[in-house]
Amino acid sequence: MSNTNTVSTDILIVGAGPAGLATAIRLADLLKKNGLERRILVVEKGASVGSHILSGAVIRPDVLKELLPETDFSEYPFDAEVSKDGLLFFLNQSVSIQSPLHPPGMSNKGNYTVSLGQLCRFLATKAEEKGVEIYPGFAVSEVLYDTNGKICGAKTIDTGVNHHGKPLANFQEGTRIEAKITVFAEGTRGSLTKTVINKFNLQAGKNPQVYSLGCKEIWSVPEGRISAGETYHTMGYPLNLKEFGGGFIYGLSNNRVAVGLVVGLDYADPTFDIQAAFQVWKTHPKVSKILTGGKLLEFGAKTLPEGGWYSLPKTYTDNALIVGDSAGFLIMPALKGVHLAIRSGMLVAETALEAFTKNDFSENTLKEYEAKINASTIYKEMYPTRNFRQAFAKGLIEGGFLYGTQLITGGAGFCGKLDVHTDADATKKVADFHGKPFKKRFAGQLDFDKILTFDKVTDVFYSGAHHDEEQVVHLRVNNPANYNTVNIAQYDAPCQYFCPAEVYEIHTDRDGHKELRIHGENCVHCKTCDIKEPGDGISWTTPNGGNGPDYQNM
Repeated sequence: MSNTNTVSTDILIVGAGPAGLATAIRLADLLKKNGLERRILVVEKGASVGSHILSGAVIRPDVLKELLPETDFSEYPFDAEVSKDGLLFFLNQSVSIQSPLHPPGMSNKGNYTVSLGQLCRFLATKAEEKGVEIYPGFAVSEVLYDTNGKICGAKTIDTGVNHHGKPLANFQEGTRIEAKITVFAEGTRGSLTKTVINKFNLQAGKNPQVYSLGCKEIWSVPEGRISAGETYHTMGYPLNLKEFGGGFIYGLSNNRVAVGLVVGLDYADPTFDIQAAFQVWKTHPKVSKILTGGKLLEFGAKTLPEGGWYSLPKTYTDNALIVGDSAGFLIMPALKGVHLAIRSGMLVAETALEAFTKNDFSENTLKEYEAKINASTIYKEMYPTRNFRQAFAKGLIEGGFLYGTQLITGGAGFCGKLDVHTDADATKKVADFHGKPFKKRFAGQLDFDKILTFDKVTDVFYSGAHHDEEQVVHLRVNNPANYNTVNIAQYDAPCQYFCPAEVYEIHTDRDGHKELRIHGENCVHCKTCDIKEPGDGISWTTPNGGNGPDYQNM
């Protein structure tokens, strides 16, 4: 792929995560089986495949056996089979109890711990062996439309421009990639997917998507602290009864452990700080006894789509399909989506084969994707918990009651479909929030020692985040005047708190005037700002290709 040109392909897949790679692998196999030759092109914004991939991750392996039936199971880069699976309730900052039972759907028996980045690198190798072209380091910034307003591909970002968008001596126009089918596999809150959903009103009649933010660290710990395959989930402290979420502790090989805290973004406190809450969570004796004496190896953050079945958009339009996290394929309460992402990619491939066979890429053919979803395990797993996340938006006590009724009624509950509002709308103005603000809740616990607990800038260092200095800042304040009078004056700029990477800073001058300063170089591409900032205050767009975190084992 070179400068100022147009590339043509039969299918363009934007994103080399599990969904995009599964699409490519399955389609390559189906084309070969049917004696067809088509070009499959995958574009990935990370510097390498897997460098922007983050998950817990405990994975269900069965779908991989279907995706690559010829591959010996021992070849997969799994870390360890789950050997112990516990649920801990943190009652306060020092007391916990272990549940004798797992809530339905949360058992990890038969699952494996894995670095999702390493798994994607493995899948990319398999895809390339089948003739798939994969181009990492190319950020796609624009959807292309034909004269009839239908999607006809995408364009990579122009490079060699300064902060004001003016061309520099090394200016290089992005490449137009024209395709018969474009597959959006960008992960959570895909920037192109978002524009497509809005343009074609694909969310009509559906609940808005709601999200959580997860912060994760990988540690090297002294021998004997935790066994490979030993896994725990936690509920309770440091969250209160109105905040949804919990922690995880996954024992890995070579005396390593993955720890993290995942918090629903529908909390009300405009000053809530998830990365800081994660650090407080690590001081609980059940966690600190594992980590003390260890060493931080890697940090990252990611948002997850939690809205469930009722928040899925229409996943097809003329010449285009949406897969994986971009569509919202994730099951609650298990908080698992990798196997659904792979499954959705396989179903996209089957749909694409039909389109190539008929030479028809219209909605009339691509709507078969929806039929395949409804007949698949995606539906079977997501539909029974279709009201789960909406119930817990009402708090843990009422949500727990509503969830209990759902278990009895196969997911319907006694109220039928439950509605939900966006995470941004859940944020209260400072004057309207009557709870205890975050810093007061955890007074005396937010001075991090950089041994067990870390400030955001230190954590970002362990993400490997890097951004070119000479480029348009990829984080956009949509209406600066309104932002100053509303987001700063009334909400105290929530982005300065919820961003896990300290991208946003409020600067106050001598006259007391406040302004937002953006440190885009810190960004770990979680996209929380695009989701949580009130009033559509900030848009996340793609920076130059290869920019962002450089995860190795996340």
